Amino acid sequence: MKNKPILFINVCVRKESRTRKLAEKLLIKLDKPYEEICLANMNFPIVNEEYLIRRDQLVSQGDFQNTMFDLAHQFSEAQTIVIAAPFWDLSFPAMLKQYLELIGVVGITFKYSEEGIPIGLCKAERLYYVTTAGGNYVPEIFGFGYIKALAEGYYGIHDIRKIEAVGLDIQGADADAIMRSAEDALLDI
Repeated sequence: MKNKPILFINVCVRKESRTRKLAEKLLIKLDKPYEEICLANMNFPIVNEEYLIRRDQLVSQGDFQNTMFDLAHQFSEAQTIVIAAPFWDLSFPAMLKQYLELIGVVGITFKYSEEGIPIGLCKAERLYYVTTAGGNYVPEIFGFGYIKALAEGYYGIHDIRKIEAVGLDIQGADADAIMRSAEDALLDI
């Protein structure tokens, strides 16, 4: 699999996803080839004790070419990352957490210093987090904040930008105008 400059992590499941539409506008604005990974179409392995033992064995042997690590390599090699994740139940869809568990591999996406401090190994200079929400109450720590902490603290990506359209389903809200405003904000990127 040849890596393209942008890795688009699509966490949207609805056909008419507003989050995906906003992310697609961003991808047009970035105007570079991208590789899309649609998490809704993935069959995630169960991360149980057996899985962790196997992964730890491969890591300790330095066998990072095992297919178990393909997603981690793809993420680590991307120049720019776009995550499109709607705000659901005070967070993002669970499949994004599953994906993050698979890419969090010591020796590929990060390593530890002698003091036990994570050092990022990812090549991406920028990560865009695209989200939409029906309501206005979108706590940073449960969605974007989690991704930002991982990107900065573990992956070594320090330019993290949030693109959002919120309040879309509040009675009386002009959802189209809110989406246009979010799209217009892309001009400043």
